[in-house]
Amino acid sequence: MRLPMRGRWLRRPAGAAAVVLVVAFLAACGGGGDDNGDGATGEAGGVYRVGWENTFGFTGGFDPTGEYLGEAHGIYQNLMIRRLVGYPHTAGDAGNELIPDLAVEVPEPTNNGLTYTFELKDGVMFGPPLNREITSADVQYALERLAKPDNGGQYSFYYNVIEGFEAFGNGEAESISGIETPDEKTIVFNLTEPAGDFPNRIAMPAAAPMPEEVAGCYEGRPGLYGRVVVSSGPYMIEGADEADASSCANLRPFSGFDGQTRLMLVRNPAYDPDTDSDARQSNPDRFEFLVNANTDDIFNKIDAGEYQDHISSIPPQVLREYQDSERLHRNSGDRTWYLTMNLTQPPFDDLAVRQAMNWVMDKQALVQAWGGPIIGDVAHHIIPNNMLNDALIDFEPYKSEEDRGDEAQALEVMKGSRYDTDGDGICDAPECKNVLLLADTRDVDEKMLPVIRASAEKIGITFTIRTVEGAYPVIQTPSRNIPLAERPGWGKDYADPYTFFGPLFDGRTIIANGNTNYSLVGITPEKAAEVNATGNLENIPSVDEDLDRCAALTGGERIDCYADLDRKLMEEVVPWIPYLWQYTVHIVSENVTAWDWDQAVGSTAYARVAVES
Repeated sequence: MRLPMRGRWLRRPAGAAAVVLVVAFLAACGGGGDDNGDGATGEAGGVYRVGWENTFGFTGGFDPTGEYLGEAHGIYQNLMIRRLVGYPHTAGDAGNELIPDLAVEVPEPTNNGLTYTFELKDGVMFGPPLNREITSADVQYALERLAKPDNGGQYSFYYNVIEGFEAFGNGEAESISGIETPDEKTIVFNLTEPAGDFPNRIAMPAAAPMPEEVAGCYEGRPGLYGRVVVSSGPYMIEGADEADASSCANLRPFSGFDGQTRLMLVRNPAYDPDTDSDARQSNPDRFEFLVNANTDDIFNKIDAGEYQDHISSIPPQVLREYQDSERLHRNSGDRTWYLTMNLTQPPFDDLAVRQAMNWVMDKQALVQAWGGPIIGDVAHHIIPNNMLNDALIDFEPYKSEEDRGDEAQALEVMKGSRYDTDGDGICDAPECKNVLLLADTRDVDEKMLPVIRASAEKIGITFTIRTVEGAYPVIQTPSRNIPLAERPGWGKDYADPYTFFGPLFDGRTIIANGNTNYSLVGITPEKAAEVNATGNLENIPSVDEDLDRCAALTGGERIDCYADLDRKLMEEVVPWIPYLWQYTVHIVSENVTAWDWDQAVGSTAYARVAVES
């Protein structure tokens, strides 16, 4: 989330009163029901405008190699970037099914699950300023670019299973030995071990074909390619057709994206719908994503038909107005929002403190800060229950009456902490006072902070709050040594439990920038030195072996393994205080004639919307 995610995540300003945060990140119309979208095929034409509250908050500058914001992935996959395989851009289980995109078909593995061979379709083009056919070498280059740490790849760990991927990235080899391109229409991936979800990994934007003659101009400069992304899908950044790609020296950012306030997409003249499935209906002539810090203004514009959609908080009065309207869409976000505790920073380097924080937190109040039950359910563990086939439906390790927190139980657990100096259950050591708490500037953050402070004070922990607009880059930098952050949420990268556990808890994937293992589970002194993290590095728990064991399984055994890992994380490791399993809520304008939800990405299915022209 998707991060979000893909993340996959968002950010908001201060503004209206109580807020409902809406993330098209990580479903039936009206009344908060589950929405599968209207499924309609709309008429072509018009402009689809989206009000985007406060800031884009891109984690990688909109460069597909590094970008890990769920909303960015929604734009890429629906509108701009074609991958070897993709998804139908619709809601529910059907939306998670793989379909061919750039490839002729979704291949079955050969060589005992170690080899995947993709054949490319004819006639799929890069748009302006290149206007040339995509080849297997373009896919190969995207993976090569992703493998090099200097290019800012935030989820390159998914591709370590490709033979030679890490060796190439580390400069130990001149090519990725596990990638073969015998001709312009064929690419072969050889893996070091079976990975049944490999096609899903290839469906992520960083693995999409990328033209070296443009992206190569930004080698070692993460994020800059985001201003000149060359489209392979039905839409492109406005101004791409005016750019000069004859040399790196002549290349300038496309006019339709300023990186801060607006992203304008227009039709890609090189796109041929005959090479695509009907999953992309591509109705509007133009998409405009416009940053607007005023949520009231966003919804006034939606009401007036000036905006069609939003990526924003919903003021409570607006939610009340539309809660029974067919213009309100409520969808499963496959997302968990949580407070993250850094296992290397006092007092959260103590297991008893982390457990006590889970016991004492008023989760119900945190959910209310987001807007209450219409937004989601109180979370009791790491991964949403539906992603584990409800294997943990009754697992509520820190359950309290009405989810308001259990102070007595928290005090009892705190007695086992070295930071309780007199055995009364209060965290009274100096390390418990003025602990740094990093927050974002969204309305919902302002609503959450008093709840977090009041809950923690019951066990003696006080905070110094640092507020940062768009807090993710700070949290994602281990050298910042943030003890507690209230910003994170995580949505699946694709429909497999691994996407909740690998990116978030694998100690081997911790990186210096763009890191998503915020709690630093499994960090070693060697890894800490590599990413310049400091703190208490003794006895940091690791789940790396559990991750390897689960990843090798399939079917019910795989689900059971990840369910056991969730239990272990919540009882023995305790890196998080999960509090919300989120739905996503969208209110669209009256002139939207077709709308759907992209279950795989966790965003509006822009490929299937339509507006009156």
